[in-house]
Amino acid sequence: MPAILLSIGDELTLGQTVDTNAAWLSAKLSGLGIACSEHRTVSDDLDRIALNIQQCAALAEVLIITGGLGPTDDDLTRPALAKAMGVELIEDPASVEHIAAYFHGRGRDMPLRNRVQATHPMTSTMIENTCGTAPGIRATLGQCEIFVTPGVPREMFAMYQRDIEPAIKAMASTTRTILTAKLNSFGSGESDIAEKLGPLMARDRNPVVGTTVSNGYVSVRIRSEHDDIRKAHAELDRTLALVKEKVGPLAFGQDETTLQEAVIALLVEQGKTIATAESCTGGMIAGMLTDVAGSSAAVLGGWVTYANAMKVEQLGVPLALIEQHGAVSREVVEAMAQGALERSGADFALSTSGIAGPGGGTADKPVGTVWIGMAWREGETTHIGARLARLAGDRENIRDRSAKCALQLLRLKLMGEDLDQLKWASKP
Repeated sequence: MPAILLSIGDELTLGQTVDTNAAWLSAKLSGLGIACSEHRTVSDDLDRIALNIQQCAALAEVLIITGGLGPTDDDLTRPALAKAMGVELIEDPASVEHIAAYFHGRGRDMPLRNRVQATHPMTSTMIENTCGTAPGIRATLGQCEIFVTPGVPREMFAMYQRDIEPAIKAMASTTRTILTAKLNSFGSGESDIAEKLGPLMARDRNPVVGTTVSNGYVSVRIRSEHDDIRKAHAELDRTLALVKEKVGPLAFGQDETTLQEAVIALLVEQGKTIATAESCTGGMIAGMLTDVAGSSAAVLGGWVTYANAMKVEQLGVPLALIEQHGAVSREVVEAMAQGALERSGADFALSTSGIAGPGGGTADKPVGTVWIGMAWREGETTHIGARLARLAGDRENIRDRSAKCALQLLRLKLMGEDLDQLKWASKP
């Protein structure tokens, strides 16, 4: 049963609002064994909306439209749907009463403008809105069943769960199951991950395997489609195991697991603690770690030593090191990490010093040069090391990637893995 999602609104096409509705609906439809073939977004233009409705209805058996059901002049989904169907708009008395009751329940009279929300194309039916004023609409155009909801996520969620999903389930002529999984990694580029996966990424394969990149993370996405739910699960699990084997320890978690969650889990499991000493990242490492619930079991605290004087006073970095090698150097980040380890009493310490830009770079140390230090205890012995990262992007990206590089460095160390597999990290 092919499905298409059509989102309406200038705020979407102008990039003023992110369309989270389409992602949510896609996931819900996938759970029913229905794959969305297209996501379309259309501005508040009656003719364009009508044209896209006709096109989508010719391509799909299910079309879900979100947005454009408000009471203002730029809410054009109702008349556009009527135009696409070649019928007139009519008023639904029960919806007029429902909207009026909504306002009366809040001590107000219904504005005359809101009466338009009770109109719908002839031959269509209304879908009750249990948490807002705008009813939804259910209509048929050719072989396509059309469901229209408000763009307000809370209202759309309620309408979908109460009325639309049961209707789609009743329509479904297949028991096909679609299952998905996502494996997240950091420390290697998308092309390197794809090379490791090799034939697993063949497009005629089931489960389908693909890669995406977001915020420096490379995620491997797996989709298993089968009529037998047991086979769908078995094939998904088998492929996920193969992907984990190919990607290796750079993969830090599945689905929505974050890198910092993976690090905290390892620290807690091993009974270890961490402290931070940050310069260019400005506290981002500590912030990411303490975003994780339960992180107080592992995170002792940290320092943001942006100025050289703070590195000397707070962490005990010898001024001579800074004068000889510069603040952005292996020697300084190692001293920062050692100082944080000694002063905090933690088992591990991470430090950063770099040039995030946009200015400050030199021929020897261009923007994106970041040193990451780590100190750790093994019994009575303290070990210190550092890695050099040369990162691309703007200031925000460089700082974000630096923090993630430090966390992945710590994670691999906790796992006893070879740190040389990090593509961004150069040996000192």
